[in-house]
Amino acid sequence: MPTTARTASPYPPLNVQAHTPRLSLLGATDELLERLVPVVRKGVATGPPWPFDDPMSLYEDGPEREWRWLRGIWAGRAKVTDGFWRLYFVVVADGEPVGMQDLIGDDFSRFGTVETFSWLAPEARGRGLGKEMRQAVLHLAFDGLGARQANSAAFADNHASNGVSQALGYRPNGTDWDARRGEAAEMNRWKLTREHWLTTRRSDIELVGVAECLPVLGIQGAGGR
Repeated sequence: MPTTARTASPYPPLNVQAHTPRLSLLGATDELLERLVPVVRKGVATGPPWPFDDPMSLYEDGPEREWRWLRGIWAGRAKVTDGFWRLYFVVVADGEPVGMQDLIGDDFSRFGTVETFSWLAPEARGRGLGKEMRQAVLHLAFDGLGARQANSAAFADNHASNGVSQALGYRPNGTDWDARRGEAAEMNRWKLTREHWLTTRRSDIELVGVAECLPVLGIQGAGGR
C-alpha cells in the first residue's frame, strides 16, 4: 500500500489522504496543484464526450484557463461551513499526479449524503484508475465520514463514468440536464447507499488524517449513521 510523506498543513482538510494499492488521493495543496498544472495544460477537450461548462471544461488553450482552474479550487477550499463543503484531492499514481477527485457535502450533518466529481488526464484513462479513485473516495465518505448515501452524475454519453457507477453498485436515480459548450445535454444520476456499499467494502484502503478533519466539516462523529 503506497504511503506519501508530506509536511503537515495547519489546515486539516489538506492532510486527508486515501491510499489504495494502485493510487493515492492527497489533499490538494498548492504544491500538488502546481504539479498538476502541466496535466491541465495538455488536457484540452477536442472530441466527445464533452465535459461540463465550468473551469474544468478544458475547451480553451492558454494560461487564462489554468488561472480560472486554480481560482476555482482556491475559492472552493475557502468555502467551508457546516452546511456545505468540498474536499479536493489530487490523484497520484506511480508517483505522478494524473487527475483530481472531489467529495462534496451539501447539508451533510442533516442528510449524510455526498456527491463525487472527478477527472483524469487522457493518457491515464482506460487503466481502471477511474474506478479505483472512486472506490477510494467512497471509502473516505462511508468509512471515514459516516455518509448515508453517495450520489454521482454523468452525461448520458459519458460511458466511462456511467460504467464506473454501474460497476460499483450504484443504482439509477433519474435523469437531469446540464450545459456543455453552451447547449443542454441529458445526464444520468446515480446513488449508492451505505448498506449496499458495505456489501462490497474493500479492506485494502487506508485513510489518513480524517479524525482531525471532522471538526472543520462540522461532523460530530462518523462511521455509524
